[in-house]
Amino acid sequence: MSNKRIRQRGLWFEEMELGTVYEHRPGRTITEADNTLFTTQTMNTQALHLDAAYSETTPFGQRLVNSMFTVSTLVGLSVTQLTQGTIVANLGFSEVSFPKPLFHGDTLYAETVISDKRESKSRPGEGIVTFTHTGRNQHGDVVAIAVRKTLVQMQPPEEAS
Repeated sequence: MSNKRIRQRGLWFEEMELGTVYEHRPGRTITEADNTLFTTQTMNTQALHLDAAYSETTPFGQRLVNSMFTVSTLVGLSVTQLTQGTIVANLGFSEVSFPKPLFHGDTLYAETVISDKRESKSRPGEGIVTFTHTGRNQHGDVVAIAVRKTLVQMQPPEEAS
């Protein structure tokens, strides 16, 4: 029997490869309760998220999942695989788009491409990584794209294998 221990963590800066596509699984099926709770907690009273009767009169014919919930979940789905315990900070989003709507009952799947990375000039032991997150529904339709810059730790010498 082995006494080996493996701690779940994200990737160190050095482990992130440009152009690599990371598929994050499992996906997340979005419920009406998820959408209503997030929408009301964030004081977003947009009828498109809360009012079923009104939403039936729109071109979508039903309530939409709050786009801020969509992007939050999209990024959240990547955390375990990429940044759990290795991120220093989010630096910002340069692009966010929602090509198609997400509805109650849809499942959001996420994938991330490392689209840029460089060592920090002002923070030794850290690097700046740009992630391009793409969210797809269960049919493969792109429902969200978010480009995010982060500050990530470089691998400490004691962690080198």
